[in-house]
Amino acid sequence: MTCETYIDPSPANFQAFKDLPRDQPINMLNLLLYRDLAAYPEGHEHADKGWSGRRAYQEYGLTSGPIFQRLGGVILWRGRFETVVTGPSGERWHDGFIAQYPNAGAFFAMIKDPDYQKAVVNRGAALIDSRLVRFAPGEAGDSFG
Repeated sequence: MTCETYIDPSPANFQAFKDLPRDQPINMLNLLLYRDLAAYPEGHEHADKGWSGRRAYQEYGLTSGPIFQRLGGVILWRGRFETVVTGPSGERWHDGFIAQYPNAGAFFAMIKDPDYQKAVVNRGAALIDSRLVRFAPGEAGDSFG
C-alpha cells in the first residue's frame, strides 16, 4: 500500500484556492509531519548541518516569520498532535497551527516575496507530509452548531 504525501499544492487545488475571494480574512489550518533528518537539495547552505526536520521547520519559521507578520499574519492557535479521534487510525502529525491572514491577497504576497521564496526551501526540507486547508473565519461560541 502506498501512502500519498503532500508538501506543495497540486495545480488543481491551488487554482481552486486562487478562485476564491481574495479580499476577506482567511484562516489556514496547517498540519505538519517532520522528517527525522531534513532533506535539503544538494549544495544548499544547510545541507551538511545534519538538522532534524523539526529544526529545519524552525528555520523556516525564523526566516519567513517577519514576512508573514509584515503582511498582517498572526498565529491564532498552535498545538502538538496526540491522537486521531475520528479519521484514519494510522494518520499522525507532529504539530498543527492556524495562521490567520487579513486576506488571501496577503497570502499571495507572502509566497511571491523573494525572501520568502528563499525561506520556503526549509519547509520542503523539513516535512514528510503536510496539509494546508483554507477556512473562512467564523464566530466563536459555546456550542457546535
